[in-house]
Amino acid sequence: MKAVRLIHRWTGGLIGLLLALMGLSGALLVHEDAFLRATVPHAVDAQRQDAATLGAAVTRIFAAEDHPRSIVLASQRLGLHKLAYKNEHGAYADQDGAIVQSWTSNWARPEVWLFDFHHHLFNGDAGEIVGGIAGLAGLGFVGTGLWLWWPTRRIFHLRPWPRMMKRAAIVHHHRDLGALAAPLLILSLTTGAAMNLKWFSDAIRAPFSSAATMKAASAPPKIKGGKLAKDLDWTAVIAQAQARYPGAEVRTIGLPAKPGGLISVRLRQQAEWLPNGRTMAWFDPATGKMVADRDAQALPLGSRIANLDYPLHAAKVGGLPYRLVMTVSGLTLTLLGTLAVVTFWGNPTGSLKRRKRAKAKGA
Repeated sequence: MKAVRLIHRWTGGLIGLLLALMGLSGALLVHEDAFLRATVPHAVDAQRQDAATLGAAVTRIFAAEDHPRSIVLASQRLGLHKLAYKNEHGAYADQDGAIVQSWTSNWARPEVWLFDFHHHLFNGDAGEIVGGIAGLAGLGFVGTGLWLWWPTRRIFHLRPWPRMMKRAAIVHHHRDLGALAAPLLILSLTTGAAMNLKWFSDAIRAPFSSAATMKAASAPPKIKGGKLAKDLDWTAVIAQAQARYPGAEVRTIGLPAKPGGLISVRLRQQAEWLPNGRTMAWFDPATGKMVADRDAQALPLGSRIANLDYPLHAAKVGGLPYRLVMTVSGLTLTLLGTLAVVTFWGNPTGSLKRRKRAKAKGA
């Protein structure tokens, strides 16, 4: 028990602040669409998914001299297309394809830099790895916290804030709140770590599908495309995707990343929880003809389970009630991490000194 207590205390003191900031940023990002609907023109527009409207907007956007690499199309909760260019350049466009806001730095948009921090710690792929490791450490933190709470479970008290700002009261509150929120914290931390650390994701899906099977199923088609046509009929491209998957929502359109690449279109079928779906259609850039497709519902079981990580983590399912639940989860992690840091660094060697004093009195 002493070793567990020591590990828990030092873990909280060292990574508590990082987990607190990730919890707070996550709680805010849950409400990103609501923020955009309140602050950006046309964000409240009703979604339009007919091929003619989408085709006209995409044609207008890609016809610009400085055109984006990809477009995330308007959704039921957000009536804007999001455009991604090179580096940090991005923009929002209305559903007619007109740019309503544009930026060249992540710092220009609060939701963009908040996302960059929460998912990448402002450091790209390296930040993702650090964030994933922090998530695993957080899981260990929850596990050891439950271990330490169990002997004190009979004096459990539900309080949103410590009874008094003294160490004993803070520790008591910390344990009880952590035990109460443990299921939500485990869900948030596990899904977050799985999205950032592929080896961890593969390990927890292994009972359902092997890593090799999932990798092969998600590989893009080995088909070479032609040069992107300047007068490509985007309406026809979108119509083909809709005809292949009737009732599916067209979610993203991406241009070839390099010569010989294909145009990619992502769709979300009704059974998919992932907001942008994993159903794919690929097109030859020269002719606009569909050359391959992939049904997300036919993916290996492990891959389908992995596709639930993001919607569960970011509260993209369940409507407002689940968004509020995950907001509480994020704010709870913020409070737990902050108080862990305060109590540890306020007196990092306190427990050792108390044990020495107890031994001295016993002598």
